Amino acid sequence: MSSIFTKIIKGEIPCYKIAEDDNFLAFLDVNPNAKGHTLCVPKQEVDKIFDIDDDLYLGLMQFSKKIAVALEKTISCKRIGMAVIGLEVPHAHVHLIPLNEMDEMRFQKKISMTKEAFETLSKSIQANL
Repeated sequence: MSSIFTKIIKGEIPCYKIAEDDNFLAFLDVNPNAKGHTLCVPKQEVDKIFDIDDDLYLGLMQFSKKIAVALEKTISCKRIGMAVIGLEVPHAHVHLIPLNEMDEMRFQKKISMTKEAFETLSKSIQANL
């Protein structure tokens, strides 16, 4: 069965896309820890990040770095945090979270955003790629 991320990659579920290439997709997390919380996922469905082959893993890190740089240009923050947890969706992915305080990395405190705010933010980040 396809993961929710595979359904997003295939266009079966909409997302607030930041960037995409042949191997990866970046989109805003719809249940964000902080404004700009972005997910970077390989298009190949692999459950665990360390099961990804070396080339795809290195590509994911390079893709994530490019997105992190654009996030930092777009969102006022002290730094971009990165987390790989992988328990919530059985599809390897990287969380990129603009940070001003440690609580934003704890996945306990979420923020709410309107559809319009998500759309505006995704376009702003895209403009900084």
